[in-house]
Amino acid sequence: MSDHERWMARALELAREAAAAGEVPVGCVIVREGVVIGEGRNRREEKGSALSHAETEAIAMANEALGSWRLEDCALYVTLEPCPMCAGAILNARIPRVYYGARDAAFGACGGVFNLFMEDFPHTPALVGGILAEPCREVLGSFFRSLRRER
Repeated sequence: MSDHERWMARALELAREAAAAGEVPVGCVIVREGVVIGEGRNRREEKGSALSHAETEAIAMANEALGSWRLEDCALYVTLEPCPMCAGAILNARIPRVYYGARDAAFGACGGVFNLFMEDFPHTPALVGGILAEPCREVLGSFFRSLRRER
């Protein structure tokens, strides 16, 4: 298993925790020098906040761990392509590398709908999609199939 797969596997664990809590299953980890310094999962229902996405939770934890808003030497791993809000947070945190699992054709801001990272911002991250894409898609698909059955 590559390091990228190892970090995405941890993000998948967080996504499964989110699903178990009734949240859309997205998980995220931020890694610096081979160590996880931030992690998060969706908590929008739990916190009643549109801002409680996995990426924003992980960024906040990493900021606290480093005592800085700048995450210039970090990599972010997330199970679902970031939305526009999270892509903006990634840009503002100066995260240089983003790895995601599943593409998001509805809200994706890294190519699913459009690619915010291709715009002319001063600090745009390198982007790699498709890391453990199938298990990332499956956790989402399973969650939404379960919701439809309940309705």
